[in-house]
Amino acid sequence: MAKDIEQTLTSKIIFLLLTVCIVFTTLAYGTVHQPTIALFYLMTAAIVVLWVVDSFLTGFFRFNKSLLQIPVIGTVIYALIQIIPFGTLAEIGGVSGIGRTISLEPFWTQMFALHFLALFFIFAASLTFLDSASRLRKMVLLITIFGFGFSFFAILQSVLSPTKIYGIYEVEYANPFGSFVNRHNFAAYIEMTIAVPLGLLFTGAIARDKRLIYLTAIGLMGIALLLSGSRGGLVSLLAMLVFILILTNKSHGSGQIALKVGLAILLVAVLVGGSILIGGESSLTRFAETAVSNDITTNRTHIWNITLQVIKNNLPFGAGIGAFAAAYTPYDTMNGIERVEQAHNDYLQILADAGIVGLILAGFFIYGLFRTGLQSIKTDNLYRRGVAVGALAGCFAILVHSLFDFVLHTTAITVLFLTLVSLVVVSGRRFSDDDHSYERRRSRKASVTPIEQKRRRLETTDEQI
Repeated sequence: MAKDIEQTLTSKIIFLLLTVCIVFTTLAYGTVHQPTIALFYLMTAAIVVLWVVDSFLTGFFRFNKSLLQIPVIGTVIYALIQIIPFGTLAEIGGVSGIGRTISLEPFWTQMFALHFLALFFIFAASLTFLDSASRLRKMVLLITIFGFGFSFFAILQSVLSPTKIYGIYEVEYANPFGSFVNRHNFAAYIEMTIAVPLGLLFTGAIARDKRLIYLTAIGLMGIALLLSGSRGGLVSLLAMLVFILILTNKSHGSGQIALKVGLAILLVAVLVGGSILIGGESSLTRFAETAVSNDITTNRTHIWNITLQVIKNNLPFGAGIGAFAAAYTPYDTMNGIERVEQAHNDYLQILADAGIVGLILAGFFIYGLFRTGLQSIKTDNLYRRGVAVGALAGCFAILVHSLFDFVLHTTAITVLFLTLVSLVVVSGRRFSDDDHSYERRRSRKASVTPIEQKRRRLETTDEQI
């Protein structure tokens, strides 16, 4: 059991700010504009200051020792290394004294380091202050309820004002959905919010009298995702359902497996039917529209081919984290009118921006995430097991979506993703305020082991003979 930690006023405020951060970054257009990013930094700074104050008040520094923090802070350190000048470049156009750095765009690499440092503090605080079963339940409820309400708003907006966010901000160069400028970002966000209640549902951690409420929330979130018209979102949703089935069917009989597969198929059918009912034929024809788009900035095959050239010519150190646009332009075979800012594949972009070092850091993070997740889903507490399954599935969905888009470059999505990673880590712990009824429910189901069952059958057969 985890050591009891004093719930100080400062720790309560930090936890509150972490929940506010999830909501604020989402509603503020995903926090991709400078004014909203500045407010995000202020919230992060407030969390750090309160963390220091809490250390003085309690006499010790709270900090979670999860190794998943290493690749995050490691990325910040490597970005700073990429902007260190190693000598100077030869005189260009009469200008001399320009520092020779690994990064082709030192300014944007520096900005990335600052942004990722703020995300590291959010991640570290989430790991540290999700320190009780009560806070774990509150965070899960927040994600589920906010995902439901956010999806309801997005559906209404898509019907009443499809080109304007909040009926005010009109976006002409993209396809907005919900509060996000890009509909793919909305789909990625909902992939994570829908995963948490799905994990609880498929592990049987939801009481029978509450299942209809959760099914309603799941259904609305799924319909909103389909209405967004994101192909990457649809693929990720289906992959996530398969992943949850794999995680929750290891120890069940064929009847339970058939039931859950049937439930997954029924869920997909309901989502498709609901999206057609609400959005008409246009709700599903958007997938075809994006497939035949002539927009150079979303032509993934062309972008990926050029990105491979960038990778080839900037190994082993990369072109600079955040410097992809500058690295891409010299190799672009198009006319250059359309500026490509991202690779539309985060794995390729990691190699392009950070080279072999980035590949190692990303690989360590993904390996650590799934290793920790697979340990957490073995917990005896059914509720925490459901949280671990749902949070890990949400992370898996984002990792799948990152094959097609650059969703993790949006602050709101990254904040929620890191929150889910924190849930994966802490759900494997034992807390003094755990609801032990979940453990008793499981122990009753497993009161007779398969070995005992076999022995009893043999004894019964002997008696009959």
